Amino acid sequence: MSVLKQKRSVSKAEFVNTSNQIYVETLNFLTRMSARYSRLLAEPVAKLAGEVLDNAEKANSIFPSDVQRVELRMKHLLEARASLMALDVRLTHCYLVMNQNPEGCFTTAKGAQVKARDAEEKLDRMAQSLGEMIDQENELLKGQIKKLGQKKP
Repeated sequence: MSVLKQKRSVSKAEFVNTSNQIYVETLNFLTRMSARYSRLLAEPVAKLAGEVLDNAEKANSIFPSDVQRVELRMKHLLEARASLMALDVRLTHCYLVMNQNPEGCFTTAKGAQVKARDAEEKLDRMAQSLGEMIDQENELLKGQIKKLGQKKP
């Protein structure tokens, strides 16, 4: 039986799901970058997104049953948040580079470039969506860190 939407609460592990979405959307965003810039920017940005995901997964896999495990889980949560903040900055740089020539980021199904105005709108929507996910993940991680800081095994 499913729970009514208004009665649902945020899962304790929602930060893992969100980090996974951020990773996938970051890769999707980076594939829009031209080859000229992609060689310079894409790999380190993708690596940061991977660090967010990896540290969220690691933190989630550690049950905080004693002081050592609480500290280890906290370490991974802090690392995930630090990588997330760095990712946010790097994605902003990518957006600024891509926004110089947005029509170069998108093509139609037939391979033609999308008009500049439409391309700008698409790029803005992608960046907005990714930014909202990053904000959500930041809040989820901060909540986990706060809860863990209060936990005394």
